[in-house]
Order: sequence, then structure tokens, then C-alpha cells
Amino acid sequence: MSVRVRFAPSPTGPLHIGGVRTALYNYLFARKHGGTFILRIEDTDQVRYVEGAEQYILDALNWLGLEIDESVVNGGDFGPYRQSERKDLYLKYTQQLIDNGHAYYAFDTPEELEAAREANPTFKYNFEVREDMKTSLTMSDEEVKQQIDAGVPYVVRIKIPRDELIVFDDLVRGRVSFHSDELDDKVMLKADGMPTYHLANIVDDHLMKITHVIRGEEWLPSTPLHVVLYHAFGWGDTMPQFAHLPLILKPSPDSYITKKNTNELAEKFAAEFVKKVPEMADYQQKAVEFTRMVLQDKANLAARLKIKKKDKEDKIALKEFLRSTIAGKLSKRDGDRLGFPVFPLSWNKGNGVDAFRGFDEFGFLPDALINFLAFLGWNPGTEQELFSLVDLIKDFDISRVSKSGARFNFDKAKWYNQQYIMSKSGAELAKAVKPLIEAKGYEVSDDFIADYCVMMKERAELLPDFAENGSYCFEPVTAYDEKTAKKRWKTENRELFDELAALINRVHDFDAITLESTVKSFMEEKGLGFGQVFPILRLAISGVMKGPSIFEIMALLGKDEVDNRLQTAYDYFDKLVTD
Repeated sequence: MSVRVRFAPSPTGPLHIGGVRTALYNYLFARKHGGTFILRIEDTDQVRYVEGAEQYILDALNWLGLEIDESVVNGGDFGPYRQSERKDLYLKYTQQLIDNGHAYYAFDTPEELEAAREANPTFKYNFEVREDMKTSLTMSDEEVKQQIDAGVPYVVRIKIPRDELIVFDDLVRGRVSFHSDELDDKVMLKADGMPTYHLANIVDDHLMKITHVIRGEEWLPSTPLHVVLYHAFGWGDTMPQFAHLPLILKPSPDSYITKKNTNELAEKFAAEFVKKVPEMADYQQKAVEFTRMVLQDKANLAARLKIKKKDKEDKIALKEFLRSTIAGKLSKRDGDRLGFPVFPLSWNKGNGVDAFRGFDEFGFLPDALINFLAFLGWNPGTEQELFSLVDLIKDFDISRVSKSGARFNFDKAKWYNQQYIMSKSGAELAKAVKPLIEAKGYEVSDDFIADYCVMMKERAELLPDFAENGSYCFEPVTAYDEKTAKKRWKTENRELFDELAALINRVHDFDAITLESTVKSFMEEKGLGFGQVFPILRLAISGVMKGPSIFEIMALLGKDEVDNRLQTAYDYFDKLVTD
């Protein structure tokens, strides 16, 4: 049977990198086995639907180079690929469950359900209570029909079998088992006539002939219900294989908590706590003080945040908030909170509140992000770290996906990006860097930008580094490192430096190798050391002491610009040391 996998996000906002990694693993698995990669939009939750989110998903996958075989755009033989367009199918299969005795109508009102929960905090809608509730299980067919014809609101619930062991084999976790008595009778069809995720998911996977369901660990507790549904429909023999991927965890506190930012983080965390728990507004200053103390002792965070018997309610609430903020699953707010991206593309809903910078805006190359995400939960079993998408397809093995959570490391992400920047040609980088250069108001040729990128790429982690760190290549030097200039410039050497400038201006082949050879020969002839010449040249040409080879900068700028900068700088240095 040909492999068919699906990535099935909900358009409730921008696509988190956890979802991107799920899409990537599905894509790699499909391509590895010569199968089909499907994008299905699961938009049954109309309350949480966000305009523009579906297009964002398509744009993100396209930016990353994950080619979709079947989707709302590509079409295919198993559409529609948007769940809101498949409503009639779900009604049909819901009725099948009812007719076969595997589901039932439930007419309980929200108020009645709330009253049941208040009376019993451990209330669970299952075999123990289903016949005490207002359901079709205790009504005649005629009574049920009368209720429905009268327009009485209802939902349809699955009838979970009693005292059964539900077992399935997971490609990541091995054999997994649940007892059916642990499950409740989940809603399959909501009062608005729309299916829940569980029903739509199973029906669609079956009808679309999905062979493998590769999804996040958070769906593992739902899988026994899904297994029950497959068997209830009589589809047990064609049930797909499951693979539940590990969570992507927040960064290690050591990677972002420093002495310099402890106060800033304490203020930020305390403000978020009060925003989340408004009744604690009067506690904000104490929350800042306690949070600061906790962050200053980051080696003992777990002990500091352990809830003690003597803790008051406000401190318990704060500790619980800090535990969820510092540890656990990476959330969309972590990026905004800690200053790194958690979405592939930037997102702005237009209200100024739900606006997030993506990996693209931070300056990541898509192939670098792919490589980084591939290693968040998978490893090839070798020391190799750099994999093109083609390499990943060849080497990807679902059995090498880890069970334990993968910790997000932004420094590692930047390392990957730097490796991919260094592997690109100047022309390739120029396409990505040119808009950033032009945004600074500089107008230069594509060839100049390409040569500039080749010169600077070993010093760039992110694409904006090209625009931020080499302004002296696009405009005259407007400020010099005066401290170094005063230390290095000797007015009595002006004649020597004028002679060197004239020599440089006579160089025919104005390339870095020839320039370096010319300058070194002059230094040897005049008995000058590196410390007497190189710092002056660098200051004169760039104004700063850091950067790529000064001879590469000179070759890029050209003879006339170099000669002009040398003369201007020498005059400035003379004035600086004599004033």
C-alpha cells in the first residue's frame, strides 16, 4: 500500500514551529517512502477560526520548500480538503454510529451539565452516568424523534465500551495501552451540527486512505478514543499506524537568564502574572521581588518553585505561573517574552496585539530552519549535523525519533543559519540581502552586494547582520574610534602614510591579494610593524577596529574611494591628536 500522510492544522492563528516540525516529519516520511503528502485544513472550530490563518499555513510551507501533493490549492482525488466543506459526510457517519449502537443523542443543557460538575467535582460523562442523563439511551425512538423535531438542542456522544483494554503500536513509543473505563463519552457532533475534531479526524483519515498518522505527543491521550472509533465504524483492519512526536520544550533557563536581564525578566514575568490573574494586581510588586529572587538562583529553580504547606494562596498562584512560564512546552508567547521567533513567518493580525516576528523577519534562511527543526526530536545516529532537504529525505527514519522532549535552543538555530549563510554564493545571498540594504537607503549594484556578502558572510549569523555591520561599505565613514586613533596615530609618520596611500593608488590589479602584498612590502622596506600600519588603515577605511580583512574591504570599495578615505582620515587624525 502506498504511503499517504497528512498535515492537518487548524486555522486558529499563525503556525507554531511545533506544527511546522510535524509538517516536516510527515513530508520527510512521505518522500522517503515515495508516498503522498496531504494538507488538510481542520476548520470545524468556527469560534476560534482566524481570518488569514489558512493562507499563512500555505505560505509557510511554501517558504520552507515543503511541496504539497494534495490540498485546498492543489486539489486531489480525496477532497474537499477543508473540513467545513465536508459537513454532510460527518452527518452521514454520525448517523451510522447511532444506528449501530456506538453513539447516542444527549439532550442535556449546559446548565444541567454545570450543575452535575458542581455536585461532583470528578464528574465524567461515561458508562456510570450516561443512563442517568437526558439521552436517547433511556428514551424510546418516538421520544427521541419528538425531541429532535421540536428543535431541542442536542449533541451526539460516542458510547465508550466498558472494561476493555485498548492497545495500539506507536512507531515512536512502542506498544501503548489504555483502559476504556478511563475514557469518557466524548461529543462527536456538536449542537451547531459541526463535528468535533475526533469524529472529523477519523472519518477524513479513513476516506483519504491515510496510512500513517504522525502528530504531536499532545494527541496521545486522544488516540484510544480514535482506536475505539475505528473499530466502531468497522475500519479496524485499515486503521493507520500512529507516531506521536515529542514535545518541543522551552529553552534551558541558563540560556537566557543572566545577571544583566534578571530585573527586566522579573518585571516582565510579574506583569504577565497579574495580567493573567487580575485579582492579584495588588500583589505585583511582591511578585516582582519574589520572581527576581527565584531567577537570581537559577541553579535551584525547581526547589525555589516547589509549593510548600505554609505558602499562601497568592504565592502558590505565582509559583504555578512561574513553573509553567519557565519550564514545559514551548508556547507562542515564549518568543515574544524571551526575544526569539516561534513562527516561521511574521504574523500581524492588524490589531497590534497579536503581532509576532517570524524566523523570516529575524533573518533565517528556510533551509537552515528545516535543518534545525529536523534535529528537534530526531537524530541520524551519526555526528553529521548539516543536512539538505534531499539528505534529510534520504536519511530520515521514524524509528530514530526520540520519546523525550526536545529543548529549543535559539543559539543552535543561529549556528545552523550561519552555516547555511557561509555555504551560499554571493549571488544567492544578494537576493535575500538586497531588500535589507535598500531599506537602509543605499543604492548599489547586485554585483557589489554579492561581493559584499562573500566578504561578510563568515561574520553573519542572521541576514540583517549584513545590513547592520558593514555600513562603511555603503557610505563614507562619519565617525572614527577616537581612542584607538589617538593611541596609534603619530603625526611624524604622516609623510610615510601619504607615501603608502600614493603607492596603493598606483596598484593596477586592485584586489585583496595584491593590496596585501603591496602594503606588506612597503612595511618591510620601511621597517614598520603590523601594529603601526594595519590599525591605521582599518580605522581610515572603516572607522572601527572590527570587521573582515581590510584588504578585502579596500578591494570592494575601489581605488578612488580608498584614496579619498585615506586622505580624509589622515587629516582628521592629525587634527585629533594636535587639538
